[in-house]
Amino acid sequence: MSSNRVLSQNEIDSLLDDLTSGKLEADELQSESEGVVEVYDFKHPNKLSKDQLRTLRMVYEGFARLLSTAISTQLRSVVKVELKSIEQLSYEEFTSSLPQPTIMSVCDFYPLHGEFIIEINPKIGYAIIERLFGGDSVNSIGVVREFTDIEEVVLKKINKLILGSFSEAWENVVDLRPRLKELESNPQFTQIVPNNDMVILATFETGVGEVDGLINISIPYIVLEPIVSKLSAQYWFSTTRGDSAAESLNKLKKRLGKAKLPIEAYLGNANISVGQLLELAVGDVIKLDKKNDDDLNLYINNKSKFLVKPGKKGSKLAVEITSAISEEEWEEEDNE
Repeated sequence: MSSNRVLSQNEIDSLLDDLTSGKLEADELQSESEGVVEVYDFKHPNKLSKDQLRTLRMVYEGFARLLSTAISTQLRSVVKVELKSIEQLSYEEFTSSLPQPTIMSVCDFYPLHGEFIIEINPKIGYAIIERLFGGDSVNSIGVVREFTDIEEVVLKKINKLILGSFSEAWENVVDLRPRLKELESNPQFTQIVPNNDMVILATFETGVGEVDGLINISIPYIVLEPIVSKLSAQYWFSTTRGDSAAESLNKLKKRLGKAKLPIEAYLGNANISVGQLLELAVGDVIKLDKKNDDDLNLYINNKSKFLVKPGKKGSKLAVEITSAISEEEWEEEDNE
């Protein structure tokens, strides 16, 4: 709709003089006064302002980075997740655009009321499963079938990773603890809100190895409504800058605490000649440089950090930490 502006008396007099002198025709005046009319669709109203959408984009861009790291660590492979778009559309339009079968995770927005959906394209789902089971993601290209019970268990674990990154990305806005409620493959059987209700749909381009696909997160506006006022750049930056040094340190420790490090315990070493190696046979004994009651070195990320005793816990091999190696010894090891 055009915006109206009150003219000053001088402007009115100037226009009347131009009309009287013939410098300006009435038709020209009418065409100049007509503004650009914006079409408003009452069936698809824009629920979020531009400022709120910008804040939501910042949230989801952070989510994409966190999810890339989480899945890459889990699969021990490069995974790329990038935010493609954020749209406001009806729930019916969202479900009708999905493939069938697909991977739809219905999650609650706890502690807020309502549910939202995480949809993973089957191509991405098959690629993740293939990698976790020791295969190559290329083998999953072109596969279209229902998921088995075992595969569904694996997908639920992946969804927990996604929800972990999701809650962490939202922490500057609200303290979310979303939970997976059910896994569904048919979009027509999943009805979390009426078809005409508006949803905020975030679409992420995802690549697992050589397989590309989409991950969609659809949150009904009615679920976001209690926190819409917090979706502003001013609120976002005020909460970010308002963190004390102790809170920032705790957040950093929490994120670092999720990092995984390789741990190895060496029973000992031995040196033999090439001739002895060629003559080795079943039943031969190789003498190590450690005695039976000596402590072993426990290496964390290829650096010796603790002294341990070998043993068993249940049916698994285990080690018991007896002492820690001092920082001076660490430095000596690094200098060597």
